[in-house]
Amino acid sequence: MSVEAKLTNDTGFQGLLEKLRTAPELYTLLSVCTKEPYVVCDPETFDDEIALFFEEEDAKKEAARLAGEKIPVGVMRMENRQMLPFYTSLYTMGINALLVFDGGEKTPVQLGDFVRRRKNEDIPEGKVWVENPALHLTALYFLQDARRQPAQQMSQESRELQEELLAHFSKGRYIFPIRKDGKGVPLARLNNGDTYQPIFTDILEFQKFNKEDQLRAVVVDAAKIPQVLAKEAKGVLLNITGINLPLPIRRSAPAAAQTAAGAAAAESQESAGTPAENA
Repeated sequence: MSVEAKLTNDTGFQGLLEKLRTAPELYTLLSVCTKEPYVVCDPETFDDEIALFFEEEDAKKEAARLAGEKIPVGVMRMENRQMLPFYTSLYTMGINALLVFDGGEKTPVQLGDFVRRRKNEDIPEGKVWVENPALHLTALYFLQDARRQPAQQMSQESRELQEELLAHFSKGRYIFPIRKDGKGVPLARLNNGDTYQPIFTDILEFQKFNKEDQLRAVVVDAAKIPQVLAKEAKGVLLNITGINLPLPIRRSAPAAAQTAAGAAAAESQESAGTPAENA
């Protein structure tokens, strides 16, 4: 590539980044199965990426194309003021790239080249950094597949993702919400009547649930979940406002979760995660 061509490409790329920063609105695709950004793995770069669009019509066309492949997605509009929090949330989901649709062209953008985030060492003393991006990302891929046709037998790919998900879960630490008024913990009841205790992969997911600021966050390692789980709860409900994934907990086992994740995936798809009595 000539120096002139490289400069032109660099200028065009920087212009695209500036357009992403200043656009009055952008559009992305939300998975119906997870209520979170629809993520794909690029077959060449292996980037875990989401699509961004400047034009709503382009987003609708891509959604229609995916619908033809029986992949249910919706179009979400974002105003400029919502964009930085959105980009930041992608880090907690394990998503590392954007595929930008602009004027008939698709341009990959590394999230790290576009949005900088605070490092772990910048966290104030006494605070704990809680994130589970590998678990969150694996859950997105698993549920995007398992919930598309929940009545069908789980594919081999889904089984492998299920195993990976449970392995990540057993190594993580999570945010447990506790009521500030001292009246126990919030619980949720699934449509089948089972009671589960909501927990969260990161502070952003916790904040979405704690909009009225009535809860405080307690950090619990996965291995200790059976010890602290509310007696009424059959298990934990991971990210109730997002992926809404119930994971049954075997209290007598040191491992955090023992679950038939395929059944849990179907169960959580129809579950509204309705509030139940306090523990």
